[in-house]
Amino acid sequence: MWNIIREWTTISRTAGTIQAIALLLIALISGNFATAAAPDFDKQIAPLIIAKCVDCHSGDKPKGGLDITRKENVEPAELWKRVKTGEMPPKKQLPASEVQLFKEWIESGAKWGRDPIDPFAHTTSHRAGLDWWALQPVKRPTLSGTTHPVDSFVIAKLRDKGLSLSPEADRRTLIRRVYFDLIGLPPTPEEVHAFVNDKTANAYERVIDRLLASPHYGERWARHWLDVVRFGETDGFERNTSRPNAWHYRDWVIRALNADMPYDHFARLQLAGDVIEPGNPDAIKATGFLVAGVHNTVLGNERMRAVARQDELEDIVGSVSQTFLGLTVNCARCHDHKFDPISHVDYYRLAASLSGVGFGNRTLPNNQARSEIARLTQELDHAKQVLEVIESPARAALMKTKGIEKPDRIIPSPVAAWDFRKSADDIVGNLKATAFGNAKLTPEGVLLDGKTGYLRTSPLPFELKAKSLEVWVKLSTLNQRGGGVLTVQTIDGKEFDSIVYGEQEPQRWMAGSDFFRRSKSFSASDETSATKHFVHLLITYAQDGTITCYRNGKPYGKSYVSSGPVAFASGKAVMTFGCRHEPANGNKMLAATLRHARVYDTALSPEVVSELFNAGDEYFTDSEIHSKLMFWQRLIRTLLQQKTSQFTTKINELQQQTANEQAYAIAPQNPGISRILARGDVEQPGAVIAPSGIAAIPTLIAEFGLAADAPDADRRRKLAEWVTSPRNPLFARIIVNRVWHHHFGTGIVETPSDFGFNGGQPSHPELLDWLAAELKISTQTKNGVPWSLKRLHKIIVSSATYRQSSAPNQTAQSLDADNRLLWRFQPRRLEGELIRDSMLAVAGLLNHEVGGKGFNDYQERNFNGTSYFQPIDHSDPEFQRRSIYRFVPRGGNQGLLDTFDCPDPAAAAPRRNITTTPLQALTLWNSDFALRVSEAFATRITKEAMGVEQQVTRAWQLAYQRNPTPEETRLATALVKQHGLKALCRALFNSNEFVTVE
Repeated sequence: MWNIIREWTTISRTAGTIQAIALLLIALISGNFATAAAPDFDKQIAPLIIAKCVDCHSGDKPKGGLDITRKENVEPAELWKRVKTGEMPPKKQLPASEVQLFKEWIESGAKWGRDPIDPFAHTTSHRAGLDWWALQPVKRPTLSGTTHPVDSFVIAKLRDKGLSLSPEADRRTLIRRVYFDLIGLPPTPEEVHAFVNDKTANAYERVIDRLLASPHYGERWARHWLDVVRFGETDGFERNTSRPNAWHYRDWVIRALNADMPYDHFARLQLAGDVIEPGNPDAIKATGFLVAGVHNTVLGNERMRAVARQDELEDIVGSVSQTFLGLTVNCARCHDHKFDPISHVDYYRLAASLSGVGFGNRTLPNNQARSEIARLTQELDHAKQVLEVIESPARAALMKTKGIEKPDRIIPSPVAAWDFRKSADDIVGNLKATAFGNAKLTPEGVLLDGKTGYLRTSPLPFELKAKSLEVWVKLSTLNQRGGGVLTVQTIDGKEFDSIVYGEQEPQRWMAGSDFFRRSKSFSASDETSATKHFVHLLITYAQDGTITCYRNGKPYGKSYVSSGPVAFASGKAVMTFGCRHEPANGNKMLAATLRHARVYDTALSPEVVSELFNAGDEYFTDSEIHSKLMFWQRLIRTLLQQKTSQFTTKINELQQQTANEQAYAIAPQNPGISRILARGDVEQPGAVIAPSGIAAIPTLIAEFGLAADAPDADRRRKLAEWVTSPRNPLFARIIVNRVWHHHFGTGIVETPSDFGFNGGQPSHPELLDWLAAELKISTQTKNGVPWSLKRLHKIIVSSATYRQSSAPNQTAQSLDADNRLLWRFQPRRLEGELIRDSMLAVAGLLNHEVGGKGFNDYQERNFNGTSYFQPIDHSDPEFQRRSIYRFVPRGGNQGLLDTFDCPDPAAAAPRRNITTTPLQALTLWNSDFALRVSEAFATRITKEAMGVEQQVTRAWQLAYQRNPTPEETRLATALVKQHGLKALCRALFNSNEFVTVE
């Protein structure tokens, strides 16, 4: 009332008594005699304090020791004094309206509300609160009329600006657009012709259905998903080691999308498939999502390992939260999130849910095959034992004739043996060794020069896990470092076990292995006499990982336990002599003479090793042993040899079938107890934290009800249920927006992995929610299955909004330059992978094989423990598969794909950069790939059309799915006559029309 009287007095002085009396009468009539209502603390004052004060005056170490979020700490008069004088906030004074609000609150008694103030409760001008739009429940808007649902929302927004949809695109443009969007390949000229001339009402719908049913749909949309989850096939970091089994995850994504797996189940399997569906190999492959990112294998001391693990967890938390929730939870590792309502505690709760995630190869279940292999192996071992009993007297007799003392025990037969004084042939089997470089066979043995000379066998026809490697060798010099004597390695040389000289320790023997994973010093004496005479070396690899070395029949230093023997699969490994591992170069090469080499498929005992040394380097051939047996022994021996051959062949076949039964996926580990780390510092552990979700989503209960020491399986199962809960509003919104983004080039929210304060605002919020609600429909409704991404695609691409022309409109351009209102279809350039695939398809080279292990067109170079990858253009059919199947190293030059903005998988790429550079034109004009494919394109045209003009027409049809104009025909014909058809093909590949979807 006093405010009214003061205002009345002022008006009476300036405007006259009549106006003043009128104002007073209005006040009297309205009954406004009481003092104005006090500001609502929770709705008006608390948001103001949150926006302007909390950043400095809260937390563990508030400025000035004042935590302003608690009533007990605040003296209203003192607070008002600092606000009134402009002392607070220090950087920018409050506007007059906010000062007045503070004043009214103080004058009304400074009544407090929620105590303490929740800094995340309200959205302010510089951060999101729990009332942020993306965190609210999905509300399905009501539709009216017969307009396509998508169009009804878009048209309403356009009308507000006085705009409308553009006319529908011509049919040739439309079919090109939907082909590239749904399967990532251009239509054939024949498919375009059929669609253009199909006048039936459902012609377009039938095209959509056919494309969604195509196996190439999964290939196209898997690429988008792999960008989001930063899928790569090397570890990254310093060593950047390859992951040969990572492809299983990529393949699973393709198959899951092709099968239209419900999206909620698609997500659950990636978070906890091995837990939800134990025994299902595909469910294990799905968890490759959790380990798709980088992995540091150079860990150092204990503190460095702890820091590296926290870095790894941050990356995993970031991937899970951004992929499925659109929240950057990882930003709260060191403090409360600066912009979103995610606390420091929330981060560690979510990290605890994922702290059992380990990186590694996971054996895929195949119980039937493994049971059969075990049975056959037992039969094989029994047959070998009987053979040893029969052959032992014959060997003893042969040794006696050569003046060698009879051994006290049976010496097992090797699986492969070489006497290099006679040849490079395998005495036991068919592992003939081929010489490379300057390796020379001499009467003394094979001479290795230490530079280029080495030998290599054909692939092993048996598996080799527990094993013994035996050699007789004489060194050319004692000063060499790192050369391998006898090695078993994978075909690419990335995994190996080897007898190595002088690598980590000069003048000492060691068990060499990839990145020293199974290598350790034997703590033995220096080698001093191996240049004077041949020495006998034998290294055993036991089933429990124990590695033992023997020199001249006696233990060489101390044995040690490694991480376990590597299983070198049948057909997947070779032997090398004189090279530590391929590729052969540098200090891997040995300068020596190698006389004998033998390999055993078991770890020999010390007694047997001693007998082998005492027996010398003699090995008796099959015919020699046969000659010393009686007739009935020969018959039994022949029968047993046949049986062992049959058992071995069958075991090899089964092992071949299961050779790829490991997938790079989550390797569960003990998650232990998680603690909050002050400022993210591993040396400042705080309170124990239990695994749970985050409290930022009001519609979900964050707690999982698990103990702090709950096992990994329980943690990830609960997390998967929480993320995919129907009450989670972010889960559906995020995937709907991703799909929209890839159909239109920009999402309804233009930041697909960030729906927080720093992300974009939805251009059509009601459309986003309608699509999200539609995706979650129940199976009981008439509309179909829930969480069907294929159905979502069909809804979007069947709309008039999607079918619009891309023609410019000057009026619309002036009002909405970024086309956020969707007044036309935005033209966009194809991604690098689609350009490559389209070039192959048009040239008739594309290999359409779907699924399976991909191709690797890189030359890998290992230097100082780091892998480097250089692309090489190959013309074999396996290298002409779609780009989705291409081996993807982190930090590798991707050739043509690099120039067209293909992202490095070291980080997520929810939306790709689109640049235009001169290098793109040069790559399409001059690269080996472009030249080779242009040649193939020209060859195809020559086969399909006669005469230059017909060839020009066919080139246009294949490249652009249309006929050339008369002017284009005239110019192209002249070009072909002067420079040849290949020049025209290069020009077409380099044109905007080829690399752009309109």
